[in-house]
Amino acid sequence: MFKLSQNYPNPFNPNTVINFNSPVSGNVKLSVYDLSGKQIKVLLNEYKQAGYYSVNFNGAGLSSGIYIYELNNDREKLIKYMTLIK
Repeated sequence: MFKLSQNYPNPFNPNTVINFNSPVSGNVKLSVYDLSGKQIKVLLNEYKQAGYYSVNFNGAGLSSGIYIYELNNDREKLIKYMTLIK
């Protein structure tokens, strides 16, 4: 089962880690959006073997607030929220 974990720490300032597990190999994209839906950053967009992965996110240039991170592959899309506090 494709799984996206809650970022840690949350709330964060300015660094956090996003973990995910992919049971099958394939293209994986991890993106961050603001609450208006504007894409802030693509953290990952590449082919990955099945396995467990950790991705670091630095929000140093962003304002305090709630952000959305989205993980998708060819079959599923998973979304979670994270809070940046400066």
